[in-house]
Amino acid sequence: MIAYPAMLDVPRELVRHLGRLLATERRARGTRTGTRALTCFYQALLVLVWFRKAEDVALLGAGFGASRATAYRYRDEGVAVLAAQAQDLHTALRRVAADG
Repeated sequence: MIAYPAMLDVPRELVRHLGRLLATERRARGTRTGTRALTCFYQALLVLVWFRKAEDVALLGAGFGASRATAYRYRDEGVAVLAAQAQDLHTALRRVAADG
């Protein structure tokens, strides 16, 4: 396989924000420093590339230097961290109703 540089059309601050959420999750899990294949920033970037480009996870992981299993795990962790930030359905419906 040949790796190549590419651009992602998301703000750097979004990658940093997700990276901070992932770092908080890693601390909560008790993950030791230096034991992961990617930093929180690059894990966040992997997740956002997957959302934005719908890349094959195995190929995406290879581009980041991570195994297939690690790429899937990192993607799933990122999705879970983002999902935890979302409002539940009832709260969202109440807010929409209040806004008219």
